[in-house]
Amino acid sequence: ISDQKPLGCWSVKHGQILTCPVVCNFETHEYVAVHDDKVLRIWKNEDINLDKAFKATLSADVYRIHSLPHGGPVVLFRGGGVRTLDVLLEAPQQEIENVISGEVIRWSGAFMEGQQPVLIFTTEKDGDFFVYVQKPKLSSLHKYKLEQQESAKPLCFTAHITNQIVTLLCLYSNDSVYQVLIPLQQDTEEEEEEEEEEEEILSKSLLLNLSVSGAVLKGTSLVVLDKDHVAVLGSLAAPKKQPRECLTIWNTKFQTLQTSKELPLGTSGQLWCYEEKFFLIHGKVLTVIMYKCETSSLAAAVGKLKYSQTPDVSLFMNWNTLEDEELVASFQSQESVALKAESRINLRSRSTIAEEQPETLSVGQLLVNYKDASNYVLETKLRKLMKKAPTPDLQATIGCVVTALTDRCKRNPKYYPQNFLQEIVETRNLSYSLCPDLMAVALEKKDMHLLQLCLERFPDVPEEITYACLKAFLSVSETHLQNMDVNLDSVICYIDVEFDNKEVKTEIVENGFRAEMNQDMCGTKIPRESQSRSDDDSCPVGPQKAALLNAVLHSAYTETFLLPHLKNLPAEEAILFLRYLYYLYVKCSEKVNTTLPGIRSPTINQIMDWMCLLLDAHFTVMVMLPEAKELLSNLHKFVRAQVRFYSELNKIEGSLRELQRLNHLRESHTYSIEVLEII
Repeated sequence: ISDQKPLGCWSVKHGQILTCPVVCNFETHEYVAVHDDKVLRIWKNEDINLDKAFKATLSADVYRIHSLPHGGPVVLFRGGGVRTLDVLLEAPQQEIENVISGEVIRWSGAFMEGQQPVLIFTTEKDGDFFVYVQKPKLSSLHKYKLEQQESAKPLCFTAHITNQIVTLLCLYSNDSVYQVLIPLQQDTEEEEEEEEEEEEILSKSLLLNLSVSGAVLKGTSLVVLDKDHVAVLGSLAAPKKQPRECLTIWNTKFQTLQTSKELPLGTSGQLWCYEEKFFLIHGKVLTVIMYKCETSSLAAAVGKLKYSQTPDVSLFMNWNTLEDEELVASFQSQESVALKAESRINLRSRSTIAEEQPETLSVGQLLVNYKDASNYVLETKLRKLMKKAPTPDLQATIGCVVTALTDRCKRNPKYYPQNFLQEIVETRNLSYSLCPDLMAVALEKKDMHLLQLCLERFPDVPEEITYACLKAFLSVSETHLQNMDVNLDSVICYIDVEFDNKEVKTEIVENGFRAEMNQDMCGTKIPRESQSRSDDDSCPVGPQKAALLNAVLHSAYTETFLLPHLKNLPAEEAILFLRYLYYLYVKCSEKVNTTLPGIRSPTINQIMDWMCLLLDAHFTVMVMLPEAKELLSNLHKFVRAQVRFYSELNKIEGSLRELQRLNHLRESHTYSIEVLEII
């Protein structure tokens, strides 16, 4: 999210409309969508064309699909019928009952109670609101009617289940939050046989007034954080002041506003909460804010909790995220967070406030304590910290450790724990967003090996950093690289190197080409094994630089974000890079399967994509440069020869398929001689 890197994109045909949010089936790792109300689509991440994905037309309109981590997807139809996805796929055209009559569904939510999925939805009819509780696997359905409120109506709902009790929270138009308790009933045979003459009326109790110091919050979205805290997104209206959109957190136990933050760029009015993260649209950006709640106390609710001098930064919400629109890491050093006093939010509180012992200190506090330690002590403590880190917080802890090391590197230019950093990147599953300063420090220190490791292992390297690495790799001298420890696994199998680092003759496989045919077609001739290799046939860069460039080729990117940076690449370096890409392209074409040998070797698609990118960014400049003329000409001739060759193959594709079919039909125990005429 922080680097705006799309990982997948699928679209329906023109005229089709996605009619409910797409969900992920956690059990099968598939996406489930509905378009045009009744058409169900299921596909995997590697599928490219949505039109070719699994398709099933249902007998009724779908309102919403809810996906549960351990219960599978549950489908809610507009008529109130509910089916699990497995049951629905057994007979997509099965009849779906209409549970509601003349009512419109306003909200729905799915939960797990034990091993059973529970689906709750609310409906409205003629100003009355109803609540339905269904257990689809048990065919259990209960209907309730909400107690009416004079001059106010529900705007939005949210719910959670604890100890067989559904807690339904309702945000009303009178700027108040009400609570409704619904016990999960155990159905008996007698209850199933009886027809309820009238639905039970649910009474509600006032949970929270959304007003403080004369200002009233006009809420639009409500989510539950824990049993004592809720978050409300809305517009805060104060007397004689313009309304301001705010994200607020309230303590329901003590009826207090815990914190609020103004959102000057505006929001969509929607707020989502998942795995202790807020998701909201701020301006044109999706913003993610991490939070953490602990047991509520009066001291925390009124802002009188006595914090230590080195507070646990992981328990703060970093409101600065809303200013620079970056994804907040769960653990950051005291310096990188730089929270202002007025913008701090701490939901941590304890029943009894006691002095914390060193063994119970959090990661944030430990790092602050190690801030002034010697280099040896710091590295020793950080190694111990990584070994003791609990599994759920392991990645965040390691990211915090790397941040502490890079912070010290920036404060002390003479300090650079190269081996320690390389060890962490090689042995831990890190990402760029967990340690955003690491590659910047490596670029400053010209640590090519560490940059190579990061490009190979980080899935979310920003295009700006990828370009910076490419420029650094192309500009560094071959002599300087010979003294560096660079991983050559990606090149050693197709660039044979002697001790003087000069490429020696490698095998040539012509991949279906005849030298005479190529000479006639394009005026060039592919060398045979018996011929000595010319300078144009050898790799234009040394093996170390080739291995570094291969790491760049493997890095994920989005063309829209990379192209502006690539245009800044100096012409000399752009030509060198294009020469290397052309060399790889020829190498791939020599192989029958167009695949280079070795570990992490570039694929033909990666080579072609980067070649096209580079030509798009520098075509005008290269056409004008005399030194690039021969390279572009050779590239054009080689591509033209390949296009013609594959065109010839396409002409006999039908005959080859027929031959393959005849081979399947032929009995294995008979002997025959057949003559096939290729027309």
